[in-house]
Amino acid sequence: MPICTSCTSATEYLYTTYESEYNLRLEQCSNCKAFVDPYVEFDTLNLFIDLILLKRGVYRHLLYNRGTEPRRLGKLQDEKSQAEATYGSTGDGKEKRRWVLIGKLGSGLVFLDAFIRWSYLNPTSSGDPVIWTADMLNAFGLVLVGTAAETLAFHIGIMLACYLVLKLIDIFHTWRVPTHPMSPVRQEFRLSLIPLTLFYSSLTKYFLLLLLTIWLPASSSRTPATPQPLPTWTEHVFPGNEVVQAAFRMLDDDKLDREWVVRNVLGGMSAGFGLRVILDDVQPIFTTLIIVFGWAAKTLVAQTVSNWIGVDEKLKEAWLAYSIP
Repeated sequence: MPICTSCTSATEYLYTTYESEYNLRLEQCSNCKAFVDPYVEFDTLNLFIDLILLKRGVYRHLLYNRGTEPRRLGKLQDEKSQAEATYGSTGDGKEKRRWVLIGKLGSGLVFLDAFIRWSYLNPTSSGDPVIWTADMLNAFGLVLVGTAAETLAFHIGIMLACYLVLKLIDIFHTWRVPTHPMSPVRQEFRLSLIPLTLFYSSLTKYFLLLLLTIWLPASSSRTPATPQPLPTWTEHVFPGNEVVQAAFRMLDDDKLDREWVVRNVLGGMSAGFGLRVILDDVQPIFTTLIIVFGWAAKTLVAQTVSNWIGVDEKLKEAWLAYSIP
């Protein structure tokens, strides 16, 4: 059953269509009086932007409401049975479409992640043309397999941890509060929501990493980074303050690894935010522990993968540095 993107209350329909699919009226939530799901009128670009901005409403739309059949009035009422036969009127059809989407989205993001990692592990000058040789394809294939193995380990670890945490919470509620009501988000929880949420959450990370791949920082290039002087306004705003000036110097390319920050810090935060959407009634401390458990599983696989990614110790260290999501 779909939910309201504002208050997560269960609702029967998201919108009503009349004479055509483009003639529609959004349903109003009976609890918060807002539109149940305004994202049904958003195009793909706006959905992608809101995903990058980590807006909770777009997660609820894509995870719970996407593909929900509307209330049909007029001549479209006769087409309802045909649509149900095609897409499935029960949760089984929605669950199958969700796993298909996971396969498509996951394969694309794993390929993108492998390309980004390969670009960092094999930096080239911006003016040099890249000619793909057999050795380069072999190296990229190893990175692709290693990235897929780490991603699979991370998702399995997160799914296992979520299952255990939810089981423990259900046992606690049954023992402490037998009549504890279950929220609509908890009622609609499926294991397929976990990998789909993690892939959606990683779009922010991959978008920024792709930008850093195009405009490679000086710390990742083969040319040593030249320390840049601080802007003149820092001396006027903070005259003689060595602590503030030292903090600004830490942002230089030769001292700050932006790729590591985006992949580890921002990637972990976005993954935790996504899990908070589907684990709405779980305390943040448990969500953090779930992420840490996934990191541990992925790091364990990364230790094994790094042994056959390359023989260079520096290359192994670079691979492990970018292994945490």
